[in-house]
Amino acid sequence: MSTAGNDTDDDQVPAWARKTAGESRWAATAAIIGILVVQFFLPREFEAGPRWLVPSIGLALLVILAIANPIRLDREEIWLRRLSLLLMAVLGFALVWSVYHLVLGLIHGTVSDNAAGLLTSGGAVWLSNVLVFALWYWDFDRGGPAARAHARKPYPDFLWVQMQNPDLTDPEWEPQFPDYLYLSFTNATAFSPTDVMPMSRWAKTLMMVQSAVSLITVSLVIARAVNVLK
Repeated sequence: MSTAGNDTDDDQVPAWARKTAGESRWAATAAIIGILVVQFFLPREFEAGPRWLVPSIGLALLVILAIANPIRLDREEIWLRRLSLLLMAVLGFALVWSVYHLVLGLIHGTVSDNAAGLLTSGGAVWLSNVLVFALWYWDFDRGGPAARAHARKPYPDFLWVQMQNPDLTDPEWEPQFPDYLYLSFTNATAFSPTDVMPMSRWAKTLMMVQSAVSLITVSLVIARAVNVLK
């Protein structure tokens, strides 16, 4: 009787708040590969070290993580978590390096005087900004995908529309990487939260930093491109 009662209680709890099978890793993996490809083809002045360095390190870490946890992100081990955070740090460092040198080049007028090339480079850096922050939101929210699968933390770092409207939401809904990608894209374009609200201080800080990076990158690149076209 007690077991049946517990099953009924679990059915009434939304998926994001209870233990689940774990998220598929492939959407996040595709985003990581996308960032590494962008890094490989960035102009030389925006690359952190030799052209192969960041893509090689990132790909090596990604392969290890994929082998250790190939299908569902539900395996909780300290070394896996540390490797995941190291990968996030590598991608973040590459982004910061690219943004810094892009802004520096725009301020000092050392970047390309070709408007199309400038917009392409700026667009690539902006795309990296969207993908990297999407991965950070995804990897830090409630302790990461594995911790979310085991429902380790009851309080969310982001308040999603589905959480506010449970009667209009599939009870099996839980945030996955495409949701965090949407959050990152809207924050990078609107320079503020839209329908996803940051709840914790780290989430607010990270969204503020992303908005600042996006605003600076877009405004400087467009201003320089307009000046070149004149």
